[in-house]
Amino acid sequence: MTLTIPGFAHIRLPGADGVELAAAVGGSGSPVVLLHGFPQTHLMWRHVAERLSVEHTVICPDLRGYGASDKPAATEPDAYAKRTMAADIVTLAAALGHERFALVGHDRGALVAFRAGLDHPETITHLGILDIVPTLDMWNVLRGTSAAVGYHLFLMAQPPGLPEEMIANSADMFFGSFLDAWANDPTAIPEDVRAEYLRAGAGAVTSIVADYRASAGIDVVHDQADLDAGSQLAMPVTVVQQDWGSQLGYDAAAVWKAWAPDLDHRLTRAGHFMAEEAPDEIAVVIQDLLVR
Repeated sequence: MTLTIPGFAHIRLPGADGVELAAAVGGSGSPVVLLHGFPQTHLMWRHVAERLSVEHTVICPDLRGYGASDKPAATEPDAYAKRTMAADIVTLAAALGHERFALVGHDRGALVAFRAGLDHPETITHLGILDIVPTLDMWNVLRGTSAAVGYHLFLMAQPPGLPEEMIANSADMFFGSFLDAWANDPTAIPEDVRAEYLRAGAGAVTSIVADYRASAGIDVVHDQADLDAGSQLAMPVTVVQQDWGSQLGYDAAAVWKAWAPDLDHRLTRAGHFMAEEAPDEIAVVIQDLLVR
């Protein structure tokens, strides 16, 4: 049985191209969509969603290829492009009657949110980004031995076959290693939640790899086209991240300022799983964003 956010309805909704997404929906008020990261599901938002639902309709989908959502075969290069995954979210929100909404993403979900902000500026009113830089910039800052922190990006960028087999043969160890390494506070992910993440990951190896493989291909093409065209995010943007800039030798705020003129850039002492490790902090960050 899929774990979901207590007090929220767990339903299926249409995405793009006939794909269906599972989503937890709760609260009432102006809509906020929260997108999860790797190696997680919508469950990562359980604490933050509860806080936001006091004043907002909160929608927490599983991304295509993750959790209880559909996992289409990557027969076309754009099957897991962030452009396609962003279209999923816009379609899902419209099915609930929301033509405009605020969007916050963490990790992989933040890449989807970034693309949604560029592709659908008339739809995304506010954009929150947790612990990433855009795909194009990510590849540019991963250099030298420091790039070892992102070894999985290079592994899953390889042609179909080997990455899927390697990960499937040690799925719990693979996905669990990130839960262990990236959390400053391991108690923030209790055993039942950890088990849900591992179960979901093991059941989605092929589609998760396809998502990452797209970020070494078609997503770069899309980002480069926007960079060349001078495209920027038109809405208020808040970025919260660990101090990756000092660790990897780049100016994180400057990277984001180039894409987001209306930027609030913040650093956190929480680990990568900040919505679970510091939910009060992240809820306040989102609430601050929504009144800008």
